[in-house]
Amino acid sequence: MPDAFVLLALLVATLRAATPLLLAGFGELVAERSGVLNLGVEGMMLVGAAAGFIATAATGQPLLGLLVAALAGMLMALLFGLLTLTLGANQVACGLALTIFGIGLSALIGLPWQGTPIAGLASVIWPGLDAAGPVAQQLMLLDPVLWLALLLPALVGAFLYRSRAGLILRAVGESHEAAHALGYGVLRVRYAAVLFGGAMAGLGGAYLSLVYTPMWTENMVAGRGWIALALVVFSAWKPGWLALGALFFGFVTIAQFQAGAFGLEVSPHLLSMLPYLATVVVLVLISRDETRRKLNAPAALGKPFTAAG
Repeated sequence: MPDAFVLLALLVATLRAATPLLLAGFGELVAERSGVLNLGVEGMMLVGAAAGFIATAATGQPLLGLLVAALAGMLMALLFGLLTLTLGANQVACGLALTIFGIGLSALIGLPWQGTPIAGLASVIWPGLDAAGPVAQQLMLLDPVLWLALLLPALVGAFLYRSRAGLILRAVGESHEAAHALGYGVLRVRYAAVLFGGAMAGLGGAYLSLVYTPMWTENMVAGRGWIALALVVFSAWKPGWLALGALFFGFVTIAQFQAGAFGLEVSPHLLSMLPYLATVVVLVLISRDETRRKLNAPAALGKPFTAAG
């Protein structure tokens, strides 16, 4: 029984650690499949984390906080869309600027709430969480946002490869000139994809501040937005590989906290670096097939579009 419980606890902890990456990663995957490269995922996650936490702390309603976080991420994405899709600004430069802006904005609006703890989403949904048995307590930590994240590979895969809307989105990402010639609204499709990516990034950030560690601390996303971007590219824009990469990151994140239990005396700074280092190494190994990655990359990724072509 103890061994089974340890495995269950490790599985639940891995899923919780992977959830922000699944949310942000699949949002960016959809955006990039439409031909838009948004490097502002980190900034959108931070603004979503701060906005969702403030809304929850002010109202006591974490579900409202999640909604506010998604809207905050969409507003950040809308700003990116206005600059890159409407005004034709460089997507790479605007994405980096969006991240810098998000870091500063989240620090500013979250300053009065720094270090303030709140009741997490699981505690609100299950009021008896603290009094539940150890196994039931672990199962009750599987909150609705986590289930949404676990369903995203299937949902996004079905959308991209089994629906007419997904086919249009991929067509826009492959050749916006051809899609425009066929009468599809390229900018409309890309705006929808970018806004979806922003909403998912905002939810991913809010999961950190409302569920994973229910409090606000400055820069608490801690590079997960960049890992999500790396997952999208190194997974060759395939939902299955992206999901596996996010779960691997979650597992290594949890494994670092178990080093002490096995008597390993390792610097805590090295352990905190381990999830990022291990994820990048594994993704590089996965992506060694350069031909496969190039064949799967959207042909129009990062390229500006005008009605004239």
